Amino acid sequence: MCELACLLLVNSGSISCITQVISVSGYKGLLYSQNYPKESTGLHVTARFELPNISRILFPRLGKETTVVVNKKDSYGQTPLYLAALHGRHEMVKLLADKGADVNAQGGEYGNALQAASSRGHEQIVRLLADKGADVNAQGGLYGNALEAALGGGYEKIIRLLVDNGADVNAQGGLYGNALRAALYRGHEQIIRLLVDKGADVNVQDGEYGNALYAASSRGHEEIVELLVNKGAVAFEKRTETL
Repeated sequence: MCELACLLLVNSGSISCITQVISVSGYKGLLYSQNYPKESTGLHVTARFELPNISRILFPRLGKETTVVVNKKDSYGQTPLYLAALHGRHEMVKLLADKGADVNAQGGEYGNALQAASSRGHEQIVRLLADKGADVNAQGGLYGNALEAALGGGYEKIIRLLVDNGADVNAQGGLYGNALRAALYRGHEQIIRLLVDKGADVNVQDGEYGNALYAASSRGHEEIVELLVNKGAVAFEKRTETL
């Protein structure tokens, strides 16, 4: 079966068809059938579907050095490692990393493999990537960084793991603007307490609510309001005007 699979996976036309079938949504808008990543390889497919045995046979048949093959990006900027991390394929992530995949490669909707895994709650993959040297503060992608991606899903174990590995609790950017605001969005008191204890600025100015205290008040999170006030949050930032 592996031999038959490899015959399919070394054919660029077949890979294009496979990728199109698994990627195109049911929405039939203008040119909908072309909304899929081009330039994929057989390794992108095996990474997505957790096929390590086939991948091992496939490596020498893709015509290039292994490090080149494992770091090949499709037209969306996704590497095989990124796809394996996104879909929770732990064994493939380990295999690709051991074969020389760049754990900090940038690309894809979530920016990098660590943010992709964090956004989906794949704790063991986040741990593995961190152990392999993934930059926990890498910026980019939908959420801005891996910490905000984990906060968006409320994945407390991943949040603690990232913070313990040096994630910046005051980093700016991404969908929520900063980590504290991401935690406030879901009202996770324990996570907010963790962020504040790790040095999150309770008076940072950002977003539609202006600051964390006003955001918590507007959403009716009384215990979080009390926590923020006890940690020094003020309703309005004092400004000094120079005449």
